[in-house]
Amino acid sequence: MLTVISTAIEAVKLIKTTSIADGRGAFAETYNRKDFFKKGIELEFVQENQSSSIMAGTVRGLHFQAPPFAQDKLVRVLRGRIVDVAVDLRHSSSTYGRWVATELSSANGEQLLVPVGFAHGFCTLEPDTQVLYKVTSHYSPAHDLGVAWDDPDIAIDWPTTRDQAILSERDAQMPQLRSLPSYFQ
Repeated sequence: MLTVISTAIEAVKLIKTTSIADGRGAFAETYNRKDFFKKGIELEFVQENQSSSIMAGTVRGLHFQAPPFAQDKLVRVLRGRIVDVAVDLRHSSSTYGRWVATELSSANGEQLLVPVGFAHGFCTLEPDTQVLYKVTSHYSPAHDLGVAWDDPDIAIDWPTTRDQAILSERDAQMPQLRSLPSYFQ
């Protein structure tokens, strides 16, 4: 059974599916196009990506792709736990610059749907965490952009500090929200 729950920002959705457990372990149908369409999520996923983070406190993001390669993302955790964050970049939105976060884990099996117009990032809460996400547009290096994960104007309540966060060099150099052009209306 598929349950779709709106978050504090209506466009970002928490997706819950039913897991069936027995003596062998568990089984869950994490994506069924027909069921998603019935719930109003009529997206065509074209690429699936997986990341592996060795250390707890690894921050990936905040990333987005600009039009015409903007992406919806359906994010889930295969192993470990993360705090998953979506930041509204839609200039015409009443929630522009605001963020929502949820804990995703392999244990809870929940997924976060991050729509076009949002920056996405996460922080690992456990070592050896693996994250899988489907996207609705192919990767385009020329359109791959981001926002500073620790931008004080956004003020995300991350589970790590600036001194302790493990970042890529690229993510450590992302611009502040106020300096971004208007990519999404």
